Amino acid sequence: MKQKKVWTVLTTVAIATSVTACSGGAPAPAPAETPGKAPAAGEAAANKPKPQLRQLMQYNRFDPNTDLVGKYLKEKTGYDVKYDMLPVENFDEKLNLLMANKEPYDFMKLNANQFAKLSSAGALEPLDELLGKYGKNLKEVISEGSWNGAKLNGKIYAIPEAGSGVATGTALVYRQDWMDELGLKPPTTRDELYAVLKTVKEKKNVTPITGGKDPFQSEIASTFGWKYGPNTYWKEENGKIVHYVDDPTTKEYLAYMKKLYTEGLIDPEWAINQSNKLIEKFTSGKAFMYRAGWFDAANINSALTKNFPDGKVGILPYLKGNDGKPSQVGTGGIPWFIAIPKWAPNKEEALKYLDLKLEKDIFKGNAIGTEGVHHEVKDGKYYPILPKFNDEWNFGSDYLTGTDEKNYPIYWQARVRKNEFVQKYYETYQENAKGIMYSDALMLAPPLPDISKNLQKLQKLAEDTFIKYITGAEPLENYDKFLAQWKSEGGSDMIKAANDWYASSKK
Repeated sequence: MKQKKVWTVLTTVAIATSVTACSGGAPAPAPAETPGKAPAAGEAAANKPKPQLRQLMQYNRFDPNTDLVGKYLKEKTGYDVKYDMLPVENFDEKLNLLMANKEPYDFMKLNANQFAKLSSAGALEPLDELLGKYGKNLKEVISEGSWNGAKLNGKIYAIPEAGSGVATGTALVYRQDWMDELGLKPPTTRDELYAVLKTVKEKKNVTPITGGKDPFQSEIASTFGWKYGPNTYWKEENGKIVHYVDDPTTKEYLAYMKKLYTEGLIDPEWAINQSNKLIEKFTSGKAFMYRAGWFDAANINSALTKNFPDGKVGILPYLKGNDGKPSQVGTGGIPWFIAIPKWAPNKEEALKYLDLKLEKDIFKGNAIGTEGVHHEVKDGKYYPILPKFNDEWNFGSDYLTGTDEKNYPIYWQARVRKNEFVQKYYETYQENAKGIMYSDALMLAPPLPDISKNLQKLQKLAEDTFIKYITGAEPLENYDKFLAQWKSEGGSDMIKAANDWYASSKK
């Protein structure tokens, strides 16, 4: 496929797709001559000073140039790296300008949409040759499936950074003390859920279930056979890839949620609640149930105890569907892509550095610090040593540029174990979802341009429209009209791209 030569950046900005790379660092000083002996080429290369590298990172609230993890990596690898961050707001626009100006970064940490745009625009260096020369560690610890997710037209354009493995992040939580007070049992089906919510409304005069903006309550929708969730838009069915808006179960789910809303069983402020508002309503006694992330467990229990010293939180096991079996969405895949710009001044040294970071001991130290200082091992599990871990290694994951996919999910759980409630919720969610998790059918697909360019606007269209259906602002009978609009504005292109990739992956 001929690479695009123009990439639209705010206004149209031309990016030359053929860029001559600058020299990789300053030349080494000439070695002192030894009479009768010429310096070996390998010796001269070994004595060559390493250039300072520049990395562009995603935003976070710390200074990567002074953080101890950055100093650790410099000590262990011998490479000095200068770090820049994208801003917290308008980050894509800033990235566009940096690329249009050919800012001389040696490597960059990109999200999936950023990688899709830059790779298809011809702004990134293909890495196959460099990986063949200098990528021994990278090729050993990163799976073939992940590498396939970083390809465009058969070439690798980034190092795929997988996360902590496929896991579920949410579940419905409820006031266990109220459930006990009313003599109710935790519901196991959506009909039982409806009955419990109705009783709570009648007896406690509170909001039975609250939520915020997001209409995709997978813990409820999955009971209709809906196999989607947060950032999970596609499923495989009968040899084809289906998007959730084109799935008949979506209308069934929306009709059920509209029924709850009409009967006052879900929060009337659903369309405007922010995530912090949900925690506030739940912990202040205004709401009985809501979908909580395990990462919010510490805040939930701290606030509830402050307001209700005898209050208790229950975690609802995932509800059974029409087939009598529960299911729950799991997320995973490749959240980050480590790419080298076409015009990077130190391409070879950058790849050497990225590979060196994946040496077993260096990577483990990057992920969770030093044993006995930042973490300890108990019963084969990694635990943080507090407050040292938080004080010195809290931002270790920001420095990752690829992961040891076998060991990182094990190391990473030390971060979960920083708080007893977070650990309990995380482990309970995973245990409840064991054997019943589903994931996005495109989880390991490379970023597909027709999806990347349309996903954000069409996702917002769906979210806004679904909220209207749930709250009754628009009749659900208009769903086919919405679907036609969604397809005409890029949805059909997305579906075609997804199925074309799926068909090619099966060859």
